[in-house]
Amino acid sequence: MKTYAEIVGDGGSNIVAQVQQQAARLQDRLSHVHHIVGVVSGKGGVGKSAVTVNLATACAMQGLRVGVLDVDINGPSIAKMLGVRAYTPKVTPNGVLPAEGPCGMRAMSMDLFLPDDATPVLWSAPTQQEAYVWRGTMEMTTVREMLTDTVWGELDCLFLDLPPGPDRLPNIAGLLPFMAGVIMVTIPSQVSQLIVTKSLTLAKEVLPNRVIGLVDNMQGYACADCQTLRPLFPEAGSGETAQSLHVPYLGGIPFDPALAQAADRGRPFVLDYAGTLAGKAFMQLADAVQTYLQAQVSAGDTP
Repeated sequence: MKTYAEIVGDGGSNIVAQVQQQAARLQDRLSHVHHIVGVVSGKGGVGKSAVTVNLATACAMQGLRVGVLDVDINGPSIAKMLGVRAYTPKVTPNGVLPAEGPCGMRAMSMDLFLPDDATPVLWSAPTQQEAYVWRGTMEMTTVREMLTDTVWGELDCLFLDLPPGPDRLPNIAGLLPFMAGVIMVTIPSQVSQLIVTKSLTLAKEVLPNRVIGLVDNMQGYACADCQTLRPLFPEAGSGETAQSLHVPYLGGIPFDPALAQAADRGRPFVLDYAGTLAGKAFMQLADAVQTYLQAQVSAGDTP
């Protein structure tokens, strides 16, 4: 048996060619997707998935062909929020057909492959304690397969709902070097500002000039009766955080109890409440994202 030092090249595994083939398949599948936008957060609990769903829906309401991929393999929620959990993915010779949500949005999520609500995502290993060593690699392999095997068709924008925390972003950036950009979601609390500062710094490093901006979720409480904005958190200065890091500040989205109810019901909030303070904020966010993407195209600055 040869020792590791005696093995020349890839030892006959042809690993380089395999990686190149996978990259070519991925690029071919996404060749009809004009823009890919990631939605990320420095920490959990800031409403990132709700922002993703309603931003994507707002773009679809404005005439864009939109897709949403749930990159959170272990805690998927996009299918629930879009009301497509009952869909069973169909395999065709050309690939897997995605679920179709409101406004014709195409969606894919690990949730669609799980048999019931209580089933966790478990990785093959002698024990689950040992599986953690390869978990990151296996998760990214699954994301790559969902991107490559799904028949996305012609899309103006594919939104990626990433897991909370900044650690997956470098992997996604490596997998999709042609990504248009990312949106960072935070809330107006000092704890969240502390963490989002680190996450924004990392995002700027792995995706230079492709941080679309910072969104402040739950920025005040939208009064249901008078539609005025009232304080919800002590002011923590998300705008100042964005300014200090030279990142565009995309404004805030007020907290509205109807938003959580809509997510539980599986119908995007902005479909029925576009005229509310929160609804208008989502529509304005969609405008800002489209302006960014159009500017990228006009400048020939597509990755």
